[in-house]
Amino acid sequence: MSSTPETTERPSGSGGLDGYFKITERGSTVSREIRGGLATFFTMAYIVVLNPLIIGTQADSTGGFLGGGDVEQAKLMVAAGTALVAGLLTILMGAVANYPLALATGLGLNAFVAFGIAKLPGMTWADAMGLVVMEGIIILLLVLTGFRKAVLHAVPAQLKTAISVGIGLFITVVGLVDAGVVRKAAGGPLGELGVGGFLAGWPLLVFVIGLFIIIGLYTRGVKGSILIGIVATTVLALVVEAIAKVGPRIPNPDGTVTNPTGWGLNVPALPDSIMSTPDFGLLGDFNLLGSFDKVGIVAALLLIFTLMLADFFDTMGTMVAVGAEGGLLDEEGNPPNSQKILVVDSIGAIAGGAASVSSNTAYIESASGVGEGARTGLASIVTGVLFLLATFLSPLVAVVPYEAATPALVLVGFLMMQQVKEIDWDDLEIAIPAFLTIVIMPFTYSITAGIGAGFVTYVLLKVVRGRAAAIHPLMWLVALLFVLYFGIDPIKDLLGVS
Repeated sequence: MSSTPETTERPSGSGGLDGYFKITERGSTVSREIRGGLATFFTMAYIVVLNPLIIGTQADSTGGFLGGGDVEQAKLMVAAGTALVAGLLTILMGAVANYPLALATGLGLNAFVAFGIAKLPGMTWADAMGLVVMEGIIILLLVLTGFRKAVLHAVPAQLKTAISVGIGLFITVVGLVDAGVVRKAAGGPLGELGVGGFLAGWPLLVFVIGLFIIIGLYTRGVKGSILIGIVATTVLALVVEAIAKVGPRIPNPDGTVTNPTGWGLNVPALPDSIMSTPDFGLLGDFNLLGSFDKVGIVAALLLIFTLMLADFFDTMGTMVAVGAEGGLLDEEGNPPNSQKILVVDSIGAIAGGAASVSSNTAYIESASGVGEGARTGLASIVTGVLFLLATFLSPLVAVVPYEAATPALVLVGFLMMQQVKEIDWDDLEIAIPAFLTIVIMPFTYSITAGIGAGFVTYVLLKVVRGRAAAIHPLMWLVALLFVLYFGIDPIKDLLGVS
């Protein structure tokens, strides 16, 4: 790993674009940064389509949809707001923090807001988004006081490596699930291969071909292999759909699937038009303190705590994992400009709530851009500009199906998995927490759960082996917070909070 901590980055000898972004200094080129920015956008552009399907289709407890109109209007407004906020924040990340990290609405968090907050008795969408804004403000304060960065430095380097490896497995599972290669099993606890144990249907064939295209290009050392693979697989998907008329894969509320061999999320087809007029009517549609009247102070604080803890550690793991993939970490496993990265990410939570599209956070899909060669914030600016264009070009974004984008996540997962050799598996005090961090992330579909399990186990083993004095004080605090996080439901029951 290269030594480029924020306090020791050497000033670049060249000026202009290269000097500002330290492109040559970090071993990159402008063309690699552009390719990386494109690859990141294409692997995470699905959020412009998916976020509206998660929060735009759900009514709050009063029966109202986001924006106060019908469900179709809500989806269009969420799509426009999602692309706008992602674009602005990702550009900010590139310009201020000079880091190849893109931001957008956080998956999981948006579902929690939609199903766990907005549907509570008396709650409206404006109240729910007010909680997101408040959570972001608290995290920003923790960053500005240095607390969030101090926690990052308190985590042992090998545990950070385990977080990177776990996230690698996590995004591999995300890619396989989104493509339909792994699906919920009828009789098993986790999942099964394809449809009924077989890779059935044209979309899965497209995924497999796309995966081998990307792997083949990468192993041959072809520049732009990930991006070329995504574009080539999208073209193949367009041809397949035009000939075979496959149609969409539609999950039903009862767990069954209509047309199980269909496409996931998007049906690839050339749009009637490539441009649409964005509706930004959701901007500012939040009620900062409304939830305290609706659900009470204790319940509101518990909801803020749940949002905050997930946001707090997801980003920490993501920024370290992306930095490790690009060789951007220092000897202690910390990325350059980490304070600036955390500030921008905290602003993302505030901006997402204020725009009523849910908390924005760093995306692990950024690793696909790093895998393509991105090493600086210029790649993030490219990604951000594409998101801004997507507010007008959303019909084109919808052309790329999961099956064309997710092969890139599988390859990136492999690249991140290679870091596992840096963990000392003979040291049980680090090996067992690292193991739990790695396996719990993909098995629970939660980065936060994996980090929490690793942190709590690390502290516990130190105590059991009589080495409590070696535990950093902040690790004690964080472990305690995770114990509270994992026990949030019993705590609610104890306090009589629904």
